[in-house]
Amino acid sequence: MSQLDQLKYKYARLNVLEKIIVINVILFFVALLFRKVIPVFFNWLRLPSDFFEVIYKPWTLLTYGFLHYDFIHLLFNMIWLYALGRIFMNLFNPKMALNIYFLGIIVGGLTFLFGYNVFPKIFNSNAFLIGASAGVSALLIFLCTYMPNKEIRFFTFNLKLWWIGAVFIAFDVLGLFSANSGGKLAHLGGAFLGFMYAKQLVKGNDIGSGFGSFMDKIVAFFTPKEKSKLKTVHKRKGKVAGYEKKEFDQFNTQKKIDSILDKISKSGYDSLTKEEKDFLFRAGK
Repeated sequence: MSQLDQLKYKYARLNVLEKIIVINVILFFVALLFRKVIPVFFNWLRLPSDFFEVIYKPWTLLTYGFLHYDFIHLLFNMIWLYALGRIFMNLFNPKMALNIYFLGIIVGGLTFLFGYNVFPKIFNSNAFLIGASAGVSALLIFLCTYMPNKEIRFFTFNLKLWWIGAVFIAFDVLGLFSANSGGKLAHLGGAFLGFMYAKQLVKGNDIGSGFGSFMDKIVAFFTPKEKSKLKTVHKRKGKVAGYEKKEFDQFNTQKKIDSILDKISKSGYDSLTKEEKDFLFRAGK
């Protein structure tokens, strides 16, 4: 096996978020090279703050998420993406990870445009947006909203996910009037997408399924069709987050029961709300 084949094999074994990390790293060095040789290459991929400029460069709502200003910018985003991916991929399917990530980038870009075009007196500089932070924020806040009390190890003590999310949101709000106000707007836009995605998913609604189907059609359009002798198997509809509806409801019920029992073990039965007591009673039956 050649060295190129080995690299292809290792890449194929990565999960979807790890593959995005590889793509970001490669594009960073490619952009670094072409930014010096052909500056237009970089300018046509970043997201400008001028709404009318975006109209004839609509792809920049997505491509900006694959560009980074410097290595430190890239490093921190990719470390977070890797850490979040390790948690996310143990619970949800790859398509949902892509939906949240890319929708976070798009909504983050739209939030950036909204701020600079609706409030020009506040965000009055001619700016542009690059970086994967909005997609990373979407994944982070999704996890913080979906399972807020999950604890992760940080050196010698544990931190609840919602604590981490709250700190990040607070820093982004405080940074709205800093030199990186555009980036903070994008972070908050991605965070809002992640929050809404999680809230709807708990109710059984996968709000990213339409976007996922649209992206599948685009990929299929550019993918050469091959004839296959295999029999086509039609998947049953009605799946949520990669699970059958019944399985998904059972998963959510058990998650809520575990959360209530955890609350009882820490604060006692009397600390429960009436809704939590009623829910536990129904589940016990």
